[in-house]
Amino acid sequence: MASESKDSPSNNPGLCVESDEATKGYIMLQTMFRIKDPKVCLDFYSRVLGMTLLKRLDFPELKFSLYYMGYENPASIPTDPTQRTAWTYGQKATIKLTHNWGTESDPDFKGYHNGNSEPRGFGHIGIRVDDTNKACERFERLGVDFVKKPDDGKMKGLAFIKDPDGYWIEIFDLKTIAHLTTDAS
Repeated sequence: MASESKDSPSNNPGLCVESDEATKGYIMLQTMFRIKDPKVCLDFYSRVLGMTLLKRLDFPELKFSLYYMGYENPASIPTDPTQRTAWTYGQKATIKLTHNWGTESDPDFKGYHNGNSEPRGFGHIGIRVDDTNKACERFERLGVDFVKKPDDGKMKGLAFIKDPDGYWIEIFDLKTIAHLTTDAS
C-alpha cells in the first residue's frame, strides 16, 4: 500500500481541503519591510536584485513613504498615476519598502528587527535566479553581505544574503531547489 504524500490533507492537520468560494480571488500581494534609508535600499533592490520601482506613494501628513518593488516589465507600467496605483496593487509578490521619514539621518536610530535575531520571528523572502553560483559571484563583487554562501552548511546550492537593513533574502535556482526539496521529502 502506497503511503500518502506529505502534502496530502490527511498529513496536515487543520488544512482546509476545499477553499471557500469567497477566497477564490485572493492573491499574495506584498511583503513589507521597514527601511532606514530609501536611497540605499532602492539602489540595492534595483541595481543588485534587478527589481523595478512599480509605485511610490508619499504620505506627508504621516511622514512616511512607500516604495513598491517588483519584477514587472517597466514598459507594462501605466503612466497615469491612478491607473499605476491600481495596477501596482494587482501585481503578485511585490516588496513594499516603508520609509519613516528622518530615520536615514537620525544618529540614534538603531534600525529595525530583521526577524532573525532574538526573538526570532519573520525569516526571509526568496528570490529565484538563473544560476545561484553566478548570482552569488556577482553579489560578492557588489559587496553584498552574505548570511550563507552556496557551498556553506548542509543545504548546498542555496544562499542567503542581507539587504541594507539586515533582512535576509534566500537565493536559489530551480535546478538546485528541486534537488534540495526532493531530498527532504
